[in-house]
Amino acid sequence: MKLIRGLNSFNLNSSGCVATIGNFDGLHLGHQRIISTLKNKAIDMKLPLTIISFEPLPAEYFMPEPPARIYPMRDKIRLLQTLGVDHYLCLKFNSEFASQKPEDFVKNVLLDKLSVRYLAVGDDFRFGYQRKGDFQLLQKIGESAGMMVVDTPTCKINDKRVSSTRIRKHLEAGEIQQANHLLGANYQLSGRVRHGDKRGRTIGFPTLNLKMPSHIAARRGVYAVNVYGLGKSAIKGVANLGTRPTVKGIENRLETHLFDFDADVYGQYICVELVKFIRGEKRFDDFEILKAQILDDAKQARLILENLG
Repeated sequence: MKLIRGLNSFNLNSSGCVATIGNFDGLHLGHQRIISTLKNKAIDMKLPLTIISFEPLPAEYFMPEPPARIYPMRDKIRLLQTLGVDHYLCLKFNSEFASQKPEDFVKNVLLDKLSVRYLAVGDDFRFGYQRKGDFQLLQKIGESAGMMVVDTPTCKINDKRVSSTRIRKHLEAGEIQQANHLLGANYQLSGRVRHGDKRGRTIGFPTLNLKMPSHIAARRGVYAVNVYGLGKSAIKGVANLGTRPTVKGIENRLETHLFDFDADVYGQYICVELVKFIRGEKRFDDFEILKAQILDDAKQARLILENLG
């Protein structure tokens, strides 16, 4: 998959493309079905499949307190690559972009620049200045320009719509298994191992540190985890997601201690699967109390992971 940042970086395919537009936060079962259907259409039409999205997301631009993201950008890209997407076009969402007339967006972006031949969006999709553009406008313009516009079907489980909103609520509550059910995959956060403060080493608990954006939906706290990327199979461990208030931390991190593992893996890319939430993040009065709690957290995580096999 090719990541394309901005229209100026997009090399026009004269034959056009099959496309869809959206946030695709979480890439849940509904998103997967849409992409799978479009991938088959792209193969039939012998055209590349292009996902069109935005940074920041429109809600993050307009809302003072936007919803937290299910995944950081790097994980969205990682998951899109597994789904057979050819192009991920990331457009900068700013005042100039937001002020575009809907007709201009269709003509300048979808038709002139991307040559979209087949477009799938939700029938409630809104776009352009003051959200005046809608599905009907896309169909009307598309009909005269050779762009077929279709709506995306709703994905339901037990008569309930699969949505990013539902998944966020589960993650914010520490309900990992319920979130996984809607995601269609185990929830993982990834990144390259970086140097931290190395406080864990002083108490026999070295950690692998990943920097995380502050606006991630997963509940801050301690988890039993599986880590992938350091061998042929997963390595069990315990992780803390948060800012480490006991040591007056500011940066949001995912710090993972691996059981029965001792190797220098700085710079390596890993995926940390949050298996089960253990407790929320809290500030301790001193480091000794924190140390005792970490020992208990590790014991609980081992039991959880051993029972799961």
